[in-house]
Amino acid sequence: MELKVSYKKPAVIQALRYHFISKPEIKTMVVLVNVFALLTVGLYAFKMITPLPFLMSSVLWLAMMLAFWVWLPALIYRRSKTFKDSFTVTIEENHMFIDTDRGRKTFAWREFSNFFETPGFFHLYFDPRSFFLLPKDAFADSDQVHRARQIMKAGIKRKT
Repeated sequence: MELKVSYKKPAVIQALRYHFISKPEIKTMVVLVNVFALLTVGLYAFKMITPLPFLMSSVLWLAMMLAFWVWLPALIYRRSKTFKDSFTVTIEENHMFIDTDRGRKTFAWREFSNFFETPGFFHLYFDPRSFFLLPKDAFADSDQVHRARQIMKAGIKRKT
């Protein structure tokens, strides 16, 4: 199947948020910071600590949320030329082809280490930090999305 791909900034920013939040180390950090923030709220409410630790936990929580929800996705979007480009993706049983005005790149499905799906994209990972976003709005209909999902599940074997 052949897809004409172009990216919409708000959708890409949301997909990058999913990317960051899906990382185990970031999930762990979010949980720890939230537990710390809740603990300081409770301790402050019972007058067991001064306002400074409560303020520090609030600032830490706010900075972390801004970093993973606003700053990092915007920075990645701004630095990546791919998200500003339009190209053609061809999906076949054993390969994915990306055609741009600069040339063609072929990827065998085995080159990908993992993939996951979000409401707007397929996230195709080469390694934990390197990935390709394939927007679902490039597909003609839900049958094509379903067929692509089947091809990816069959071709991309999780590497542990």
